[in-house]
Amino acid sequence: MDRVWQRFLVTAALLVYPIAHVCADDRAILDRWYSALLVADRTELSDLLADDARMKLDDIGVVQSKQEFMASIDEWQGAAAGAEIRHRIEKRENGRTTVIACYDFPENDTLMRETFTVADGRITASTQTAISHDCAGY
Repeated sequence: MDRVWQRFLVTAALLVYPIAHVCADDRAILDRWYSALLVADRTELSDLLADDARMKLDDIGVVQSKQEFMASIDEWQGAAAGAEIRHRIEKRENGRTTVIACYDFPENDTLMRETFTVADGRITASTQTAISHDCAGY
């Protein structure tokens, strides 16, 4: 009976490790993403985005390519001056990681739901949707 139990545990570990590894990798990538976004680190943001990445901003009906997103960083840098970004992973399913993010600007807060698709260590897609105009629900 002990051998059967050991085999079961080894098999379970082998099945779970790749999933846990992917989630840990996505978490590290998203931690880097938010850190770079906060300080408008163009090099890091560019490195984190796949060349064919698409950034969808649901609230304003815009889809940006990587190039368009990178071109908007100057404007973002001014808007984000003095801000803080807090984020936590809400769920991971079907290859997508959903994050709840509080953008705490000096003049106001915004609570967002952001969904990321990551492949080969790069963000290939992101969708942002506002949840609230304050971070009370964070």
